Amino acid sequence: MSPSYGAQSTADELVNDYATQIKDKVILTTGVSPGGLGAFFVEAVAKAQPALLILAGRDTAKVRKTADTVSSAQNGVQIRILELDLLSLKSARNAAAAVNSWADVPHIDILVNNAGIMASAYGLSPDGFEKQFATNHLGPFLFTNLVMEKILASRSPRIVNVSSDGHRLSPMRFDDYGFHDGENYNPWSSYGQSKTANILMAVSLAEKLGPQRGLLAYSLHPGVIGTNLSNHLDWNVDFGGLKEVDRALGNAEGWGEFKFKTPSQGVATHVYAAFDPKLQARNGAYLLDCHVGDPFTETVKPWAISPIEAEKLWKLSEKLVGQQFTY
Repeated sequence: MSPSYGAQSTADELVNDYATQIKDKVILTTGVSPGGLGAFFVEAVAKAQPALLILAGRDTAKVRKTADTVSSAQNGVQIRILELDLLSLKSARNAAAAVNSWADVPHIDILVNNAGIMASAYGLSPDGFEKQFATNHLGPFLFTNLVMEKILASRSPRIVNVSSDGHRLSPMRFDDYGFHDGENYNPWSSYGQSKTANILMAVSLAEKLGPQRGLLAYSLHPGVIGTNLSNHLDWNVDFGGLKEVDRALGNAEGWGEFKFKTPSQGVATHVYAAFDPKLQARNGAYLLDCHVGDPFTETVKPWAISPIEAEKLWKLSEKLVGQQFTY
């Protein structure tokens, strides 16, 4: 890790440094619609000539636009589009079955679980789960585990979960993860719970598959970036709701100002998580600003990095998706 990496580092800077790690890799990224972090990530790493970019998203027309952007800028990079709606467990299963059927893609080196929604109005998934928890955690949990053998077939398998320092807004609500059918729903608390789940899932993957199978798994906070993730929000109203939750929890963010990053600065930590070779010594870590988060000085809540919480969530997730993954 270069000591110069930090909040201002850009994806292009890291791609240049990690070019040999990126070249010839097979990289699957979810949530790659134009204007989002997933799109910025794949556009950046394409410059280092990966073997294949698998672009997964709910709206394949939007995914195609990102694919066209990459193709026009980086002639020769192979791209495959995958339809994947993480709100639906059926869609996650169908997408995984498609990936597993690709005989010409025997392994996946990097899976970046980037797709997500933020602070949406209360609603249910087709499977009856609160939709932020479903989209941000249950769908990625199921899809990831269903394609795990292809990931483990890599010589250097790695999984990256894009979380957020928004995990500070809620621990896992194990006895009320659905907010009592919406009765006590708060969009920011729901978002916080789902982002906590992203971190805990990486902790579990590292613990279960790191020692025996060589899997590296990380979660990250990209920073505060103006992307299409927040297009549905009215910040004159919704920002107050966020501050209210932070203040109720005693979080410093409830009284502070957010420091925004550019998209390239935001996905720098994606690149760091996916390719930094020295991170092997910190398997399961939560990353921010291109370094391992420090729970003593930075926003890294204990509930998000606890192995006990991670195992509880793993067992709950298996129950909710109706399938066990015993590693």
